[in-house]
Amino acid sequence: MKTATLPAVRVEPALRSDAEAVLDEGESLSDFVASCVRDGVAWRRTQDAFLTRARDAVERSEREGTGIPPQEVLRRMDDRLEAARKQLAAGKPSAGK
Repeated sequence: MKTATLPAVRVEPALRSDAEAVLDEGESLSDFVASCVRDGVAWRRTQDAFLTRARDAVERSEREGTGIPPQEVLRRMDDRLEAARKQLAAGKPSAGK
């Protein structure tokens, strides 16, 4: 397999020093940069897939009328928070502990 190069990137000397300071034993700066690019690509793909699933879920919920309005979600969260505060004030452990 042929290899390709990434474009050279100009950075502040402090960033280069910081990057060199965290290299593992035997790891080159090029190895580190390539690893970071691979991780960044994987992260972006994960984000894109998540957003696609989220958009699909919203569309399906709107189409089927099965969604919960945001105001209702927030009201339920506020109710749970208030219940937890009351338990703490009464000196009782909260559920799930």
